[in-house]
Amino acid sequence: MANDSLGELLYEYTVKITGVTEYGASLQAILAGETPPPPSGLRVDFAFEGPVTGRLAGAVRGVDYANLRADGRGELDIKATITTSDGEMIALAADGVIIPQPGSPVALLRENVKLTTASATYSWVNPLQIWGIGTVDLAAGEIDIRGYLPQ
Repeated sequence: MANDSLGELLYEYTVKITGVTEYGASLQAILAGETPPPPSGLRVDFAFEGPVTGRLAGAVRGVDYANLRADGRGELDIKATITTSDGEMIALAADGVIIPQPGSPVALLRENVKLTTASATYSWVNPLQIWGIGTVDLAAGEIDIRGYLPQ
């Protein structure tokens, strides 16, 4: 499958947020505009898991160690594991930004993704740079990402 403007679609997933850890401030209060982000920023960990489809198929499980800066920029620091449908393990590491949409529980996600494995079957992922494009819906507790190989 290809998208002319983004490149080849490598994988996609819609996963559930399975846990949220806040460190001293309420994400909900900040997103609702009730309180500003702390001057040092707000660290929030989002645990997630769910199925992966596409050229890489299986399941993904991980944590996004997100930081919402005082200036409103959201920074992503994602560590996850993809377990392929044939039982192989691939490490996923990504950084990027979360772009809040005022008045909406849905925010845009833009990720720079690196995959790593020692599996001979999937070693082709090791040199790739992947663009992750998607959304997070905090009200629904759902993250939707499509990973593209740039052209």
